[in-house]
Amino acid sequence: MSDGGLAARVGGSVGAFDRGEWNALAGTDNPFVSHEFLTALEDSGSVGPGTGWQPTPLVIGEEGGPLLAAMPAYLKGHSQGEYVFDHGWADAYERAGGHYYPKLQIAVPFTPATGPRLLLSDQAYAAPLLAAAEQLCVQNGFSSAHATFIEPAQQALFEQAGWMLRSDIQFHWHNRGFASFDDFLATLASRKRKDLRKERAAAQAGVDILRLRGGDIRLEHWDAFWAFYQDTGARKWGTPYLTREAFDLLGERMGEALLLVLALQDGEPIAGALNFIGGEALYGRYWGCTRDVRFLHFELCYYQAIDAAIELGLSRVEAGAQGGHKLARGYEPVETVSAHWVANVGFREAVADFLDRERAGVAADRNYLATRGPFRKEG
Repeated sequence: MSDGGLAARVGGSVGAFDRGEWNALAGTDNPFVSHEFLTALEDSGSVGPGTGWQPTPLVIGEEGGPLLAAMPAYLKGHSQGEYVFDHGWADAYERAGGHYYPKLQIAVPFTPATGPRLLLSDQAYAAPLLAAAEQLCVQNGFSSAHATFIEPAQQALFEQAGWMLRSDIQFHWHNRGFASFDDFLATLASRKRKDLRKERAAAQAGVDILRLRGGDIRLEHWDAFWAFYQDTGARKWGTPYLTREAFDLLGERMGEALLLVLALQDGEPIAGALNFIGGEALYGRYWGCTRDVRFLHFELCYYQAIDAAIELGLSRVEAGAQGGHKLARGYEPVETVSAHWVANVGFREAVADFLDRERAGVAADRNYLATRGPFRKEG
């Protein structure tokens, strides 16, 4: 695939590309598109053979020159670990006599966090990069390509290329210049403020809470967190997505970008939450426990994240997928966007019609949820 002096090529892994060149495109704001994060998934066996996530990164560059554009992409044999559900599309496609899988997924595996999906030295490379993804699908008989959790600044690039946009809802906490958690509480209605204080007091009673970064996260901490993660993964997905080695590699390669929050009873870790630190956001990713303590999930995942975001001067907390219960705790409904390209014209039209109808419902839900927050009513 080439365009004049530019050539698009497909790699077998992100690790096949120079770390400095990849990270020059990825930037420093979003930890999940970094060379370190993506190769930790590859090198740990969390993606690759046997997982249904085959790394297929696309890049653009001039012959012998540095990378000019790239996208993290995966050949998918299922729709697990994406958090944007297309199982109904797959079923309809198969019933019509087609093969929905494999498909091309432009995403960060197992990570429902917004971020750039086109890593560009210049926005002019967006169109040829997306055209290369389409051409890859056509040449290999892939049914479709999907880019999920696209940051707002890049959504227009997909739309301009003719990709169909799909909306969903997440709950994010926004830092409005707060100097402390109490400053945030002051924006809530009186009853809600009392509820949150009671929850924090109940969760913290009888436990010690540690926030660890970098070299302070030791092997025994990862061992404890692995037990928590396995328990949650087994209940949610049947099999945890990440291998044990993934956490060691993430700790080695991204230590200062990690925030591990642990709760201890009598010196023994009983629960934990793992966060990633970006340039503007704290991203809550994994949680688990071996002992149930009332409200401890809210404390470790939501309130400790707010505390940390305020201390670090970050503008928001993205606490992952799902969770209407986040609304009562000061996390607000926001739109998340995915983009979809379908090779078959007839099926593409059917998907576009579905998205038009779905979009109106999602917007109505978001508007309703925005009125149900815990904040004080002005005036």
